[in-house]
This record gives sequence, structure tokens and C-alpha cells, in this order.
Amino acid sequence: MPTERQFPRYAIGTQVELRTKSGVIARGRTTNLSRGGLCADLDGEPARGQQLEVSIALIFNADGLSEPLELPARVVWCTSLGETRHAGLSFLPLTREQTTFLDMFIRFLEDNPEDEDDEAARSRSLPFDLSSVKR
Repeated sequence: MPTERQFPRYAIGTQVELRTKSGVIARGRTTNLSRGGLCADLDGEPARGQQLEVSIALIFNADGLSEPLELPARVVWCTSLGETRHAGLSFLPLTREQTTFLDMFIRFLEDNPEDEDDEAARSRSLPFDLSSVKR
């Protein structure tokens, strides 16, 4: 009997960095995102169970990257995929502000479903910049 996920997942490619107190341990790109966590292809191998900070930046075709959204997370699993690592992260409890920003990502994805066969659609990012929001 299949288990249902707590939150729907959305296919979206954002730039991602995993950081510990000692610095960046992996960089890559998300393959999907939900209110509960994300899955990413990475250039490094985080340890299962490791708590860290994940930084998610939107990719704009011509304009580069948005200001990153930084969220606390735990590595649930990590496996090799050729030269990269494929990892699943679960978000740890978020502040109200972090929840608001993450919900902005999710609302956009719910309102703008992407065509999985279209590479441009998979790499399309959100039409807003977090740098204008007070912190």
C-alpha cells in the first residue's frame, strides 16, 4: 500500500548550498521542493542525519540568482548517482519569516504548474527577489 506524502512535491531547479559551521560542504541543484524538504543533486556527500543550513537561490535566466533563502535542515538520505550525489533533506522547525518565504515559493509553484517535458520550464524561477523584504 503506497504511503501518501505530507506535502506535495514540485519539480523545480534552484541553486542549493549545504553549510555547516565549518563552511560549505556541498553545492548543487534541487530536483524537487516541498514544504517539508527538498531533493537535490550535489557535488559533495553530506552525512545521513547531519543537521545543517540549506541555502536555496532562484535561478533567473538572464539576471543570475536571487537572494538566497536559508533554512535549517537534516539530511535524510544520500546516494551516489555517477559523479554526483542525490540527497533528500527534511526542513527542521522554521521561524515565521522562513515559513513565509518558503510559502511564497510553494504558492508560485501551485499557481504555475510546470511542463515536465520542457527543460526551460524546469529551470524557470520565481518572478520576485527576496532582497526587497525586510529581515
